[in-house]
Amino acid sequence: MITVTGAAGFIGSAIVAGLNSRGVSDIRAVDEADSLNGGKRKNLECLKYKNFQDKNEFISGFEKGSNTVSCVMHMGACSSTTETDEDYIMETNYKYTRRLCSECIKKGIRFIYASSAATYGDGQAGFSDDHDLLEKYKPLNLYGKSKHKFDLWAKKQGLLESIAGLKYFNVYGPNEYHKGRMRSFILKAYEQIKNTGKVRLFKSYHPDFAHGQQKRDFIYIKDAVEMTLCFMDNPSANGIYNIGTAVPRTWNSLASAVFRSMGMEKNIEYVEMPSDIRNKYQYYTKADMQKFSEAGFPFKFLALEEGIDDYIKNYLSRGFRLGKERTDI
Repeated sequence: MITVTGAAGFIGSAIVAGLNSRGVSDIRAVDEADSLNGGKRKNLECLKYKNFQDKNEFISGFEKGSNTVSCVMHMGACSSTTETDEDYIMETNYKYTRRLCSECIKKGIRFIYASSAATYGDGQAGFSDDHDLLEKYKPLNLYGKSKHKFDLWAKKQGLLESIAGLKYFNVYGPNEYHKGRMRSFILKAYEQIKNTGKVRLFKSYHPDFAHGQQKRDFIYIKDAVEMTLCFMDNPSANGIYNIGTAVPRTWNSLASAVFRSMGMEKNIEYVEMPSDIRNKYQYYTKADMQKFSEAGFPFKFLALEEGIDDYIKNYLSRGFRLGKERTDI
């Protein structure tokens, strides 16, 4: 059985959908039981899996040896980059991951976990997934720090030769509808344009970037899932790897692509950035994908315009989620 944690969330449910597309349904879906009382429930309604288990029930049983697992894909986390409760985020993102990883190592079970591009901080130290450079990075928020802390722990314990950690860059696509403030800007832009006919982008406060010319490495969820499953298919591929495109794009380009997919004229307004994120904002991200390519994995992805077009026309405008039996948003 394959276990996917965070299975009701964005990337987790997309991975379950990706496994289903391969004909795999012997899956244990793990998440917070309370998550099924909210917007996440619909992410799982159209997917096939053997059972659902609360994350605390799962780890307790796993440590007691009562769960049969062939591979753990650990996507569960508090993914809010504005979370301020350090005890909560360290317990959820760092300590739980340590427990799960330690048990997988003890049992000889494949362990794949989600790290994050947030670990790179402001980007001044680069975006290389070379293990020797880990100590150089200075994350800007608690979310990034919690992910980075586990990466460093895994390195110190000598575990990066046995597990795979994936640093996801800006992932967007179906099944993110429940994420509130943490939803991708593609979804936010779609809603803004639909409701007001225009989109609002943050002004730049960096001398090297004009308004809307800040750049991010955006990757479509379908591509991120295929890249993730490479590590399930190849258990000898271990260490930390970036999951991105290596092609940074501007927010202006993103907004233009959304307008084009919606068949509307471009109308952009630049607004002040909230003060609580102004000093923690990443103006530029670009995944270094050399290591991924050298591992022999197929490195292909949809261009931003293609991914946005698929997302808007086949999901957002139709109210669909990922999965064989799609349901309304």
